[in-house]
Amino acid sequence: MASRIRTSHAGSLPRPDDLIELNRRRSTGEHLDEAEYEARLREATIEVVRRQGELGIDLPNDGEYGHEMGAKVNYGAWWSYVFPRLDGLGLPVDPAETPSRPARTTITLGTMSERRDWNAFAQAYSDPDAGITMRPRAQSVSGKLPRLPYPACEGPLRYVGHDAVQRDIANLKAGLETTSAERAFMCSIGPGSAARVVNTYYDSDEEFVWACAEAMREEYLAITGAGIIVQIDEPSFAEAWDQFPVEPSLEEYKKFTMVRVEALNHALRGIPRELTRFHCCWGSWHGPHTTDIPMADLVDMLVRIDAGSYSFEAANARHEHEWRVWEEAQIPDDVVLVPGVVGHATNVVEHPQLVADRIERFVRAVGPDRVIAATDCGLGGRVHPQIAWAKLEALTQGAELASRQLAA
Repeated sequence: MASRIRTSHAGSLPRPDDLIELNRRRSTGEHLDEAEYEARLREATIEVVRRQGELGIDLPNDGEYGHEMGAKVNYGAWWSYVFPRLDGLGLPVDPAETPSRPARTTITLGTMSERRDWNAFAQAYSDPDAGITMRPRAQSVSGKLPRLPYPACEGPLRYVGHDAVQRDIANLKAGLETTSAERAFMCSIGPGSAARVVNTYYDSDEEFVWACAEAMREEYLAITGAGIIVQIDEPSFAEAWDQFPVEPSLEEYKKFTMVRVEALNHALRGIPRELTRFHCCWGSWHGPHTTDIPMADLVDMLVRIDAGSYSFEAANARHEHEWRVWEEAQIPDDVVLVPGVVGHATNVVEHPQLVADRIERFVRAVGPDRVIAATDCGLGGRVHPQIAWAKLEALTQGAELASRQLAA
């Protein structure tokens, strides 16, 4: 029996207000001293890593501070950070007026505003007093939710973010020196999600996904080459299910998704599995998720991803019951589960005993050495900083409690 349950989280952590303001000014082209910005980014990153160490997080990260977030509430930095790191992307366009090249499947991905949940609950999502912290812009006169602009791929895709990722690596390593943690992780977007922009250059959706895989491989290699675990953030794996305006058949969806799985595996080729983590997210912003695809329908594709660990939501009220899937799932013997046992879609701070109970479910399924307790998704930009840090403290307290209970 393992002596203790290890802890981590899903990536984004609250940014300091002054760093958010610097990011805002940088993104809008306002005058900014780049040396001042870089110095503040490094200082803030070291501090966020140190704070994770103080809480007892075994596998910390840089809080995704290098992924610019220019507002306190922000659900998109995990995706938008990559736009300046990919040469070939142009200015945002209306996805309805500039459609992407088609996929070789019989289903067509819609725009973000065509989500079935967003439209089933359009009144709630359009109401500024509804408590939903991720809303499309105000409802149009027609009663339908407005379309959101996407960047467009207008030429050959090429990764040009080498300096940025090396800066992030250096900042994370400087922070690690303030902790006792032996290893850290960094987040990087998966090819399927990178391809969720408008494609007007490549002949097909599949060709574009594979181009994204080849481009993003350079970031994966940079991170793992530094001895850091790369976490592949890939909401499109599960979340795209709701983005088809008409619900597809499961067979159609799996055909669509396996293109992305195969492209990711190609991008990860030759990288040690212990340096890879796959994050499965249902895009669970603070709102209804009645159309989420069940884990039972995803797990056979998930276990085909060549990653050393799988991170997924297990505290979210829409998915907590799905821990039972892992009692029978046929997963590789060397794969570690990283279930979310603390949620990001509620301001309620979980009790450590509840956290421990959630951990023990997965320990019974795969054993204590193959479980790392974590959060459902990133906390930064989703809950107030004071709540976010309280949730991480509940996470470590719950892991300590579970460790004692399992050893008894």
